[in-house]
Amino acid sequence: MAENNASEIIAARVHGDIHLNAAKSVKEWQLAKPILFFHDWQGRDLDPAIETEVRVLWSPATIYLRFACRYRELFVFDDSDASGRRDHLWDRDVAEAFLQPDPSRERYYKEFEIAPNGMWIDLDISPGGLADLKSGLTRSVHLDKQRKNWVAEIAIPMKALTANFDPAKVWRVNFYRVEGNAEPRQYLAWQPTRTPEPNFHVPQAFGRLRFSDK
Repeated sequence: MAENNASEIIAARVHGDIHLNAAKSVKEWQLAKPILFFHDWQGRDLDPAIETEVRVLWSPATIYLRFACRYRELFVFDDSDASGRRDHLWDRDVAEAFLQPDPSRERYYKEFEIAPNGMWIDLDISPGGLADLKSGLTRSVHLDKQRKNWVAEIAIPMKALTANFDPAKVWRVNFYRVEGNAEPRQYLAWQPTRTPEPNFHVPQAFGRLRFSDK
């Protein structure tokens, strides 16, 4: 499938809670038009063997993210907190979402990462640095080593993102992938940040997230 290089992703509306099942995703995910990328953070070195597909769903209470990731090799941690949370998760393979509900506060956004083995981390990013977000996210991950792909579904309580959710507002967002445990690693970005060295924390490069009410 060809890449989708547009700078906007549409979140599809769902009514009620969605059951997370990465091994057999529920039909509601088909409501969301996917975005695809397999270029690096500078927008070059295309490699369809590590393509990432992202879909977004929403309800007033929850935002749902689904990553479908092809891979060449697999590098994961073998230890985490009992909850699956893992500091420095980005030092191994991950899919990432940076969500910015209020674009007027450019240096403030939320970071979510999920690994092929289900480990995760959520962070509150601000000019003062990063802090644990404690969002209360839930997730489901399925790894298919034969086909060399993995799928992750994440449900994030809307209250962890914004105190006053308005679906008419446009958020800023970017999605990323990292593969490898030692340099040179693969650093991929939906919206390229175009920094000299790999850097995902470039909010001015974020794309747009719109909420469809259909």
